[in-house]
Amino acid sequence: MTVSSDLIADDIEAYLERHANKSMLRFITCGSVDDGKSTLIGRLLYESKLVFDDQLSALEADSRKSGTQGEGLDFALLVDGLAAEREQGITIDVAYRYFTTERRKFVVADTPGHEQYTRNMVTGASTADLAVILVDSRKGILTQTRRHSYLVSLLGIKHVVLAVNKLDLVDYSQEVFDTIVADYTSFAQEIGLEGFVAIPMSAYKGDNLTERSALTPWYSGPSLIEHLESVDIDDSTQRSPFRMPVQWVNRPDLDFRGFSGQIVSGTVQPGDAVRVLPSGKSSTVARIVTMDGDLAEAGAGQSVTITLADEIDISRGDVLAAADAPSPVADQFEAHLVWMGEDEMLPERPYLCQIGTVTVQARITKPKHKINVNTLEKTATNTLALNEIGVCNISFDRPVPFDPYTDNRDTGGFILIDRLTNGTVGAGMIEHALRRSDNIHWQSVDVDADAHSRLKGHRPAVLWFTGLSGSGKSTIANAVERQLHALGAHTYLLDGDNVRHGLNRDLGFTDADRVENIRRVTEVSGLMADAGLIVLASFISPFEAERHAARELIGDDHFVEIFVDTAIAVAEERDPKGLYKKARRGELVNFTGVDSPYEAPLRPDIHIDTSVTTTHDAAVIIVDFLRARGTIS
Repeated sequence: MTVSSDLIADDIEAYLERHANKSMLRFITCGSVDDGKSTLIGRLLYESKLVFDDQLSALEADSRKSGTQGEGLDFALLVDGLAAEREQGITIDVAYRYFTTERRKFVVADTPGHEQYTRNMVTGASTADLAVILVDSRKGILTQTRRHSYLVSLLGIKHVVLAVNKLDLVDYSQEVFDTIVADYTSFAQEIGLEGFVAIPMSAYKGDNLTERSALTPWYSGPSLIEHLESVDIDDSTQRSPFRMPVQWVNRPDLDFRGFSGQIVSGTVQPGDAVRVLPSGKSSTVARIVTMDGDLAEAGAGQSVTITLADEIDISRGDVLAAADAPSPVADQFEAHLVWMGEDEMLPERPYLCQIGTVTVQARITKPKHKINVNTLEKTATNTLALNEIGVCNISFDRPVPFDPYTDNRDTGGFILIDRLTNGTVGAGMIEHALRRSDNIHWQSVDVDADAHSRLKGHRPAVLWFTGLSGSGKSTIANAVERQLHALGAHTYLLDGDNVRHGLNRDLGFTDADRVENIRRVTEVSGLMADAGLIVLASFISPFEAERHAARELIGDDHFVEIFVDTAIAVAEERDPKGLYKKARRGELVNFTGVDSPYEAPLRPDIHIDTSVTTTHDAAVIIVDFLRARGTIS
């Protein structure tokens, strides 16, 4: 297990070359809380002679202060670096550690066991080749064991070690070991986990960790490190078709134009035919350029700059692919989704989606079901909560090249990002494209939006009135329409209550229904604006994300956000429909301002403070704004 070698003293250059050419194995440790994941990694570091004297002294002091092993060394403290982890004796964040043996280099991710940190586990597993799933011999297969095993299978990790740990606490019982292996075998078959290696061990004592233990004479398999050193990581990415997402267009001078990125699968050589996706244009590879000179061939994992024989418009986010086996291109997919956001997933809410090197706008159009990882039961759902796993239909705002996740992790995996917080809220794995839109195309028309606008004598616009119930949105919108009508403008007022009598009568007032309500209204407003109308949309529209999406769909030139700002105490005092009273009595749930939030606009185009502005004056302000903008003359 030691990294020492006679070559270090005899021929340091030869040693360094051999070390540089060692294969690399990335693996994770996962499982339930207190199964010994951090202890296992700490012991591996200790046995690898990668713990320096000062670290060992600090470990001894920390073990006396925060350890869980009595007078012995608590190897978990070598990995658990956060104060909260040491205080609670658990892992919270993903801890990456590096160690090496004579035969192989390793990067190991210690992932947390608590269900609330499942998203951290997904992060650590996303790049792993192998998973070590630990089980406490005293407890057997637990819920989180099943959850992590299911995620390991879902994330495409093909090599699994079932580490039956803490065997010293059950007197190294073969019967306990065999029972746990039998239980896990049954579950593994249900989730499609094709084979695993079961190893009895005590991470704390070091049994079967680096060499086979005399305390388990009934076990004839390899120690953990023997297996990690010898497991054959079948690098199918090298045999897969060539794919390179473009990260950067390299243009240092007028005479050079290259496309830089990391090859995620396959190999490429000068002269190979490639296709640029999603445009579909073809060319051949002229050069493969690196800092160390041109290459005759490059393969998966290498970062290179490729020049082409033809001048083709290529930008970041495009994919260079083998011409005879290109990626398909689509904008709608069925995908597995692991939800990582604190707030539940809302169908039709716009999220940012990063797939490869491109970022697009995405909407989850239809959650099909969520999966109970304990029973593998599929249940219908309209949303996903933190750490839940489901199958959803997802739609992008433009076509992107992709491969099914089972074929290629890099071109088949994606993350969802909240547009406002920039936080990652979901991780997805594409199953296949949805072909429903193949036969749907935009029909060209002769009378376009400009023609409608010229006929009406003014530019189209969508005036989006937002504010609390009782703020006076509809009253002000009505006053604005009267003034515009008097000026000869063609208008239509879309009111929140009126729309719910027809178009949106099927929707309630959950967050998901509110998102869908505004999505439909946005689409209708856009069509009306395309017809040349000035649309006055009066809706509470409590979420900033949906208002931002409305602006993007309609266009900044035609969208005017008007914040009708009224203190909730004033709105509640007015209460023209008696809704606040009902909400306070508990007769109305999810009522904005009472038990459902209102996200006030940060930078509205027009801010109407109703405490100082009358309805008439507010209408004048808005009409003057439209005149200054050139919407009306």
